[in-house]
Amino acid sequence: KRDWSSAVCSSDLAAVPAEQGRLAAWADATTPLEGERMKPDGRTSQVERTLEYGIFTSRWLMAPFFVGLVIALAILLVKFVQELLHVIPQILTLSGSATILMVLSLVDLTLVGSLVLMIILAGYENFVSKIDTGSTVDRPDWMGKIDFTDLKLKVVASIVAISAIQLLAAFLEIEKYEPRTLNYLIGLHLTFVVSGVLLAWMDRISGKH
Repeated sequence: KRDWSSAVCSSDLAAVPAEQGRLAAWADATTPLEGERMKPDGRTSQVERTLEYGIFTSRWLMAPFFVGLVIALAILLVKFVQELLHVIPQILTLSGSATILMVLSLVDLTLVGSLVLMIILAGYENFVSKIDTGSTVDRPDWMGKIDFTDLKLKVVASIVAISAIQLLAAFLEIEKYEPRTLNYLIGLHLTFVVSGVLLAWMDRISGKH
């Protein structure tokens, strides 16, 4: 009897490593790879991973838009130089109001150019990819710090400033405008101001909650 029981125990002990090997192989087969997403039923979806990768990569479709804005910025530079070259020969004969109008026109173009540049850099970093400028010290301090909310507020503030310059230029030549046109300009400017205030207020409320 002792010999028979010893044989049974020996066979059971010999079967333990084989069973452990089968359990380990089953665990490896059912464990997802690193980075894979588990479904509620324990399965991973290759289709879902492919779809999400395609959606994430689609952000590069925005890159041509920013390239187009770079071209628009170059066009603004051409118009700025054109205005400047047009005024320089007449600089000694211009009146005070005409000089102010000329300066306001250049400031207007500068503000529009700054707005476009800000949208290009901040928009690209927010929606496409981070811009690697290396160790250069010329990188603007605000790059990488403007999120979508800050970008909206800065765009609205720039539009309000541009509208104010246009309104001031109209008042400097008030004799050329009808009262109805001036009322339209004032109403449009006030609309921009109220829209900017409401946008900032809504962002502040949403930030609190």
